[in-house]
Amino acid sequence: MRSGKKYVPCVRWKKGEYQAILQLSSAARELITPLIEVAEFDPDNPEFTFDFETKKPPKTIDKHLAQFAKRVRSTWGTAVCFVDLCHVAPSARMADGQHPATYTFDTLRSEGVMAVPVIGLSQDARLQDAIRKVALTDHRGLCLRITFEEATESRFAYGLDILLRNMGVGPDECDFVLDLDTPPNYEPLDGFAGLIISVIGSLPHLNNWRSFILIGTSFPKSLKGFNPGPTVIPRNEWRLYKQLLEQLKSSNVRIPNFGDYVINNPEVANIDPRLMKPRANIRYTVNDNWLVMRGEKTRDYSEHRVLCSSIVKSRYYSGDAFSAGDKYILDCSKGKVPTGNPTTWRQVGTNHHLEMVAQDVANLFGS
Repeated sequence: MRSGKKYVPCVRWKKGEYQAILQLSSAARELITPLIEVAEFDPDNPEFTFDFETKKPPKTIDKHLAQFAKRVRSTWGTAVCFVDLCHVAPSARMADGQHPATYTFDTLRSEGVMAVPVIGLSQDARLQDAIRKVALTDHRGLCLRITFEEATESRFAYGLDILLRNMGVGPDECDFVLDLDTPPNYEPLDGFAGLIISVIGSLPHLNNWRSFILIGTSFPKSLKGFNPGPTVIPRNEWRLYKQLLEQLKSSNVRIPNFGDYVINNPEVANIDPRLMKPRANIRYTVNDNWLVMRGEKTRDYSEHRVLCSSIVKSRYYSGDAFSAGDKYILDCSKGKVPTGNPTTWRQVGTNHHLEMVAQDVANLFGS
């Protein structure tokens, strides 16, 4: 993965996200390497074991993971992807006693998916052991996902080298993800960019990693406080990346690939939709911003027709040929398709976002 040439979206593998990926154009697929997070599972917490798609508790990690590999194969295909089990509780085990990571990568392998396992500094020893065995079997190396806080600690280099030694890999066999998560404040942008550049310059083995990726987001945790109608929210992670690009070029420092959390906030919130009272909303990515269209009433998804019409008539609309999501927005505004539900609009917004950012990254690097 050449520096800057790929877009690495972090997607939580729920229906809206994987259906959005299924609808990607071939051009976007060539520019994307997804970081796929296995959906949350904690056997000791009912909030994270209820299956909202079937409306029944999966009860076991076996049921939770049963369709994961097949869905990756059917929606993403066999191309390279990163797979992270960070949201699966350390105590979870398959019915036969094997580690969920072992099962996940065994089934991905059987489906022919070129999945690269993700590991971090804070994962428990049993997960690390399972991932080490996967790497030895598949010979695809590892993806190291490091938080910004970890990268700034005084003993970071020491801990990182211990992890590499324990996993039996060298830097040239690893993809390195520096995860900003959700910084409390991106602004002033100049100051934050300077801090990021300082951290990047001090990263161990910077020029030896197989690929180097920076991910983060400024998307809010909730839209609860937003007024009905349109709201423009700055995409500070993209603004930051463009500023970093210019400064890193001039300093001759390695440029990371861009990654984000698509139209999500990374904070896990596995809420039963039966208990939610959401308003209709559409998250529409526009250049350096998001355009968030929000309805007036709770649970009145018919308002999506009005919201779609507003987007189509606005200067922000990309046109129905831009993406499957944009085609759905136009058709909904004309009453040709159902107004759907929150999953539908997560799919629509995610698909549009992935197509737009993949194109923006390609344009940024002149390819």
